Amino acid sequence: MSAPEPSGDAARLAVSLCGIALRNPVLAASGTFGYGVEFEPVVNLNELGGLVVKGLSREPMEGNPPPRLWEAESGMLNSVGLQNIGVRAFVREKLPQLARFETAVFANVFGYAAEDYVEVVRVLDSAEGLAGYELNVSCPNTKHGGIYFSSDPALLAEVVESVKRVARRPVIVKLSPNVPAIEPLARAAEASGADAISLVNTFIALAIDAHSRRPRLGAGFGGLSGPAIKPLALRLVYQAARAVKIPVIGLGGIVTGEDAAEFLVAGASAVQLGTATFWDPRAPVRVARELGRFLRAEGAGNVREIVGTLEWP
Repeated sequence: MSAPEPSGDAARLAVSLCGIALRNPVLAASGTFGYGVEFEPVVNLNELGGLVVKGLSREPMEGNPPPRLWEAESGMLNSVGLQNIGVRAFVREKLPQLARFETAVFANVFGYAAEDYVEVVRVLDSAEGLAGYELNVSCPNTKHGGIYFSSDPALLAEVVESVKRVARRPVIVKLSPNVPAIEPLARAAEASGADAISLVNTFIALAIDAHSRRPRLGAGFGGLSGPAIKPLALRLVYQAARAVKIPVIGLGGIVTGEDAAEFLVAGASAVQLGTATFWDPRAPVRVARELGRFLRAEGAGNVREIVGTLEWP
């Protein structure tokens, strides 16, 4: 017997992203939700639209020296340094635990050369239980003098094309806001085969202790996230969504269902929550419910009805 069709807010929130059915368009963002399984005691993972695990590299990484987090006004600075257990340990130890859940799981992938991304995806491709990949391109390419993949359309195209040649699952490219213009990068990702783009990653920032005359973070600079960046993120999502035809996933300072709706109106097909989970681990579930109530109040039958409806210019 087939499963019953969703009704009410469940039907309003149901979406398809890169051909993947999601119960709602609210995902937990990479780097803020661990490997997902750590949140099982406090969050029903099956109520998430999806989750993106923390970034995975070819080999384990210890990350940056402490302190790694600093609470800023209306946000947070972090410099974790992409600490992770490595892709093989993830497949061996974490992925089997995630297989117990219905939620779509995306693996965030990073590296310092195109072949790093390819090797991580090859390992992940051999395992079951993943819906797709999200490429973190906010890394310096060590083979090209440290130029960031996220700031050079040619380098971005190189890594996306390389991954697409081997990936058997959809590929999302996570773009950085630390660029003069987002449109050339969004178009380069689309032209090289990306199935979707997500943005924004964090803004490079600095916090200083005036008494010690030292940075607040052990690595100096960090990435600013949280409500403080939402207006900037909305602008970039709007510009990217107008530049490409592939789906856009918006993130940056989302705390409420109405925040999520703003990103959808700007052109995003789905959203991710990150910093909000630090003070409210259930934030993605709560925001999805609030978004459902918002859609109902607006008379929208499905979330798709508000996507890209900004009436300006």
